Amino acid sequence: MSPKGEEANETAANKTSANKTEAILEVRNLVKHFQIGGGLFGGRAATVKAVDGVSFSIHRGETLGLVGESGCGKTTTGRTILRLEVPTSGEVIFEGRDMARLSDAELRGMRRRMQVIFQDPFSSLNPRMTVGQIIAEPLAVHRIVPDRTARAARVHELLRHAGLLPTMARRYPHELSGGQRQRVGIARALMLEPKLLFLDEPTSALDVSVQAEILNLLVRLRKERGFTYVLVSHDLSIISHMCDRLIVMNVGRIVESMPVTALRERTPENPYTQQLLQASLGYDREAVERYQRFD
Repeated sequence: MSPKGEEANETAANKTSANKTEAILEVRNLVKHFQIGGGLFGGRAATVKAVDGVSFSIHRGETLGLVGESGCGKTTTGRTILRLEVPTSGEVIFEGRDMARLSDAELRGMRRRMQVIFQDPFSSLNPRMTVGQIIAEPLAVHRIVPDRTARAARVHELLRHAGLLPTMARRYPHELSGGQRQRVGIARALMLEPKLLFLDEPTSALDVSVQAEILNLLVRLRKERGFTYVLVSHDLSIISHMCDRLIVMNVGRIVESMPVTALRERTPENPYTQQLLQASLGYDREAVERYQRFD
């Protein structure tokens, strides 16, 4: 092979390596404050610093866990990243573009590439719509796949991917179990073939008996489709078996960040993380064995 050919191959290899480590999302000094109080009778207003200077990045194909107790700011961080909440300050760079600087039309287009799976599958599904209508709704919102037959075929395909029968497209949410409703939510999130999925406590509203099934499904979908996940959870057992890396949040700030493998190799440095570790079901032998059944 000529030197030029070797140089070209080396350049291509370097580009491939760079793409594998490319940051799909960068969060820079993100702040979200809420004002409370100071109502009609002139009470003193207060500022709640729900997210207070959070910075991190996530690479393509990676799974990042945001962990902490209720009220630590992890869910607000996710909602602000998705622009479901407007940030007080800071930057959210998704695929090289600052979400805060996008027009409404540009933001709608960008949201095709980042989807959310909510904590409570029942409240996130419209009870007046059938399962088929719910899953197909993103196609109508974004005005793609106008043909009814093509939409139905796509719905049936996603139901199968989510572990449900195509005949369930005719059912309503109240006719499904909690685990089945969450699978519908997953199928709906997949409809637009997003690059980033934000998972907001996706199993906390489910019975323990079906939690592992849903997590197993998410692991399989990640392997098949190369998704990038941001997983919010208070449970370190789920984080340790779903994620490559974790960020621990407390009172709106990041207190510790580490690879998940470090949890097995050393004691976390931060006392708050140590408390989470001790309280987590993931370090109960029975729970560990349950989550280790992932493919």
